[in-house]
Amino acid sequence: MSLVLGLLSHTLSRVLRYSGLRRGCHAPPRRAMEQDKALEVYDIIRTIRDPEKPNTLEELEVVTESCVQVNEIGEEEYLVVIRFTPTVPHCSLATLIGLCLRIKLQRCLPFRHKLEIYISEGTHSTEEDINKQINDKERVAAAMENPNLREIVEQCVTEPD
Repeated sequence: MSLVLGLLSHTLSRVLRYSGLRRGCHAPPRRAMEQDKALEVYDIIRTIRDPEKPNTLEELEVVTESCVQVNEIGEEEYLVVIRFTPTVPHCSLATLIGLCLRIKLQRCLPFRHKLEIYISEGTHSTEEDINKQINDKERVAAAMENPNLREIVEQCVTEPD
């Protein structure tokens, strides 16, 4: 019985959090809008496939709902911050995963945005270097000019049928 009540309580708190309701009152409209946008972003990135494994980034817990933050920075413009966690601290494909996140969001986000993608602090041995690479527009553009790399990115970001 206590397990059922615990699950019910957890589910109810998530529903209230994502609906913008808390303790019987509404969250401020701006905050609720940012939460909605964060869920929208998460829904886009959760289906990206890992470059090495047949799993999605969500299944491997590389991305979670809590790794997405959205803040309004102007009228109808948002700052989207993603903090993803590679599966191992020496993951050789962390840069490629960051590139996949960036490309999929650039293609799919239906609202004006500025995008920042980072490796979660302390989860990779070269996180500073990778963070610089995946947030440098010129490096991203150069990477996408490489036909082999572009093909891998396309395979990872294409939605499953």
